[in-house]
Amino acid sequence: MVQLNEVWLVDYARTAFSRSRPRAPERDVFGDVRGDELLALLLKDMLKNRLADKGIEAKDIDELTVGSAFGVGENWTYGGKMPAYYADMDVRTSAVFVDKQCGSAAAGFNLGFLEIAAGYSKCVLSTGLEHLTRVPMGIQNKWIKPNLAIGTKGSPFYIERFARKGEYDVLVATDMLSTAQKLFEEEIPRFTKEDMDKLGVRAHNLTVKSQEEGWFTGGVNGGEIIPVEGHVEGNPDEKIMIDKDMAARASTLEKVAGLRPVSKPHFIKKTASGQDLGRKGYEEYVGHKDGVITAGNASPLNAGATACFLMDAEEAKKRGINPLAKVVSIGFAGVDPTVMGRGPVPASRMALKQAGLTVDDIGAWEINEAFCIVALNCMDKLGIPEEKVNIKGGSTAIGHPLGATMCRLIGTVARIIKDKKEKYGLANACCGGGQGVAVILENLDA
Repeated sequence: MVQLNEVWLVDYARTAFSRSRPRAPERDVFGDVRGDELLALLLKDMLKNRLADKGIEAKDIDELTVGSAFGVGENWTYGGKMPAYYADMDVRTSAVFVDKQCGSAAAGFNLGFLEIAAGYSKCVLSTGLEHLTRVPMGIQNKWIKPNLAIGTKGSPFYIERFARKGEYDVLVATDMLSTAQKLFEEEIPRFTKEDMDKLGVRAHNLTVKSQEEGWFTGGVNGGEIIPVEGHVEGNPDEKIMIDKDMAARASTLEKVAGLRPVSKPHFIKKTASGQDLGRKGYEEYVGHKDGVITAGNASPLNAGATACFLMDAEEAKKRGINPLAKVVSIGFAGVDPTVMGRGPVPASRMALKQAGLTVDDIGAWEINEAFCIVALNCMDKLGIPEEKVNIKGGSTAIGHPLGATMCRLIGTVARIIKDKKEKYGLANACCGGGQGVAVILENLDA
């Protein structure tokens, strides 16, 4: 049996997450800053301050991984090398660009973990970036052209298993709102719209509370947000340092409940449990004919960059460096792309099995709230109590800059288990295209 090296998460930092405004870029406080520049500014600060304080130099980094869900246009990174050059990293540092949609940063993190565990690298800097103002989300993005012919009968690229329910299902697989709506319908009567709205309100209020307490800018590991220059919302000429996530708002259930739906119902014939549904059953259950996904129970569009520094434990010990957490296990899974929100469940089960742990062993969970229904489904299927989930706020409020998010979740859960003296933490997310990712960390001080 191959002896694997122990891998430590030594540092984690991120920019604040702005609120993306693709139709009004001046309203995005990072509207004048490219996504790769956000990452470069973050890396420069980490190298100059946080890593330098630990005795780490640019030449020590063997691999840079860069994740993004939309690696086109300005987000094209030349295989991950452009951010490395912008950040003035050593030319010998290898780089790789990774796209696993919302799990992109985790895919890079996992690559770094495996490289170090297998002895190929000593130090890996795993990062993510997304700028949904400058490189917008969706198939309307001018730089991407998905092959929707897989759902068009008569096309040589027609794929029966994706199109057997009609061409619309192919479009569902590329439309995140539709996948969340479909997950809700399949799980009727497990959840209500009110359940989702309540989780959204909780996310905003916990995030605001954490901001007011200074948790994101101080405390464990010196905080996680590194200020980056942006501008006042609506005034690109007035430059300011941005050190606060811009989407969080104190909220109430009454306010959220009244938001208009942004998804349309599928009126599926049967739920996952075999219950007859259809249009009549759906309308009777929700009380109207509209969708249930709103801006109050789903993450906003955001821009931001994140970074996790991984290190071989023995190398870190030689240098007198203490860990933020030990990387214990990873997980990944594929699911039906039209209900991609199911992905975190099998991915988490894989990570738990590989670690020899159970759900009850995990003291803190960071479950990505791309949509509140995704987090609710994960909590339900795995039996996770709400008080262990997203206790410093969720992505509904903090934000979800797609390919950057998983480094945020991993780093945040590492800080939480350190702060709360919990032994294990797990971060997970669903991914567009029908996937899930998960990472388990251990607090060696617990």
